[in-house]
Amino acid sequence: MHRRRLPIGIQTFAKIRADDHYYVDKTGFIRQLTDEGTHYFLSRPRRFGKSLLLDTLGEIFSGNEALFRGLLIHPHWDWTIRYPVIRLSFGGGMVQDPAALEHKIGEQLRINQAALGLHCTETGSDGCFGELMRLAHAATGRRVVVLVDEYDKPILDNLTTPEVARTMRDGLRNLYSVIKDNDAHVHFVFITGVSKFSKVSIFSGLNNLKDITIDARYSALCGYTETDVDTVFASELPGLDRDEIRHWYNGYNWTGTAVYNPFDLLLLFDAREFRTWWFETGTPTFLVDLLMQRGVFTPSLARLRADEALLSAFDVDHLATEALLWQTGYLTFTGTRQLGARREYTLGYPNLEVESALNDSLVKALIGHPGQASELASRLYDLLAAADFAGLRAHVDSLFAAIPYQWHTGNPIARYEGYYASVFYSHLAALGLDLTAEDASRQGRVDLTLKFNSRIWLFEFKVVELEPTGRALQQLKDRGYAAQYRALGQPIHLIGIEFSREQRGVVGFEVETL
Repeated sequence: MHRRRLPIGIQTFAKIRADDHYYVDKTGFIRQLTDEGTHYFLSRPRRFGKSLLLDTLGEIFSGNEALFRGLLIHPHWDWTIRYPVIRLSFGGGMVQDPAALEHKIGEQLRINQAALGLHCTETGSDGCFGELMRLAHAATGRRVVVLVDEYDKPILDNLTTPEVARTMRDGLRNLYSVIKDNDAHVHFVFITGVSKFSKVSIFSGLNNLKDITIDARYSALCGYTETDVDTVFASELPGLDRDEIRHWYNGYNWTGTAVYNPFDLLLLFDAREFRTWWFETGTPTFLVDLLMQRGVFTPSLARLRADEALLSAFDVDHLATEALLWQTGYLTFTGTRQLGARREYTLGYPNLEVESALNDSLVKALIGHPGQASELASRLYDLLAAADFAGLRAHVDSLFAAIPYQWHTGNPIARYEGYYASVFYSHLAALGLDLTAEDASRQGRVDLTLKFNSRIWLFEFKVVELEPTGRALQQLKDRGYAAQYRALGQPIHLIGIEFSREQRGVVGFEVETL
């Protein structure tokens, strides 16, 4: 089998086609888009191929026929028509004040003027943008194609300083409203970014945008499908466990076909090593801090519910936790259902990479001691492998003893009952084991179920005042949580753990093996 070059970090369609790189053909989707509409918006997480998609659109509308020979769109496109294309991208560098934003927009417009051989006489960026559209239409006789990449980056870069983020939002809103004002000169618009900001907040002047973020037909518009992996990348698969590839990296879904993050797969094929490639490129410090401030019960992240209004209600002054986690790619759709007039979505981790890496970041934040958390995680794995319950009891004591006193008194989440279960859950989840939080059965919900090393571990947590009560283990027994696992013929460990708010640690730890 012929092995091509891996397009790691390449966002230029012409370079991919010219230099014998792998290319997953998305032009069938592009044909469908151009047949069915003219003004689009798409939100996808970082490093999902949005920039390459826009560059591909730009090459198609520019009529660069030679690049598309052999691709799905080639026989269905009129290559004699060349549209003037205006491209704006806010992906490079940080923009942290209004003057810098104005400079960035001005720079983009100068690049486009040079590419189109035109010159603006308007001095302000908004005025120049509108003039450029009109001039391009007049000069070519064709309405313009407008492609905007990373439309929201100046806002996202400043979310920790809301007053600056608001300024960025307002400046960008003024820019994007120019597209609507000059609609008579516009043939096609495609805007992409990570976030799905409320249309009221940033696209109030662009109410004709068709949002295809949650459209089953375009779920695989960015990313690689199972079929893509098995066909396009077939030459890369020998020597790699196909099920492991799926377990680690597949699972992103926008109500249609599930996809892999392209960045993960390309680095896996290059290094031949399973690692948290995507997660490592952008540590979500802001996200983790926000989850801590809001006292989020981390086991619930594996199964959240939200409606479309909540997921769309994303703005500088209102960052819904569910919307933030979903839009940044840490959670994805795992199910949908219609409740009368309301459509409800179930959110969960897309794959092992995200679940383990995010929980690793969360447990480090929860115990306030990153170095200690890493050391404890390694020890936990060995204790579980050995089924060493005495060691596990001592380990849980160590885990909570590692948390500085100041962390309890200075951090709001430490006051919540779910805090103790959150710490232990994220501690386990960081190992990437087969873990289910609030596992449902006919008898109720057990707090935590772990399947590991041909054993079933059922954990129940209770918070008590000072003395152990034995209620955690008793509940596991009384409700018969083990019944659904007996048919597996594996040892089942019932583990009741009781935490004391007063002593800030474990006061009860009981084990019974069935």
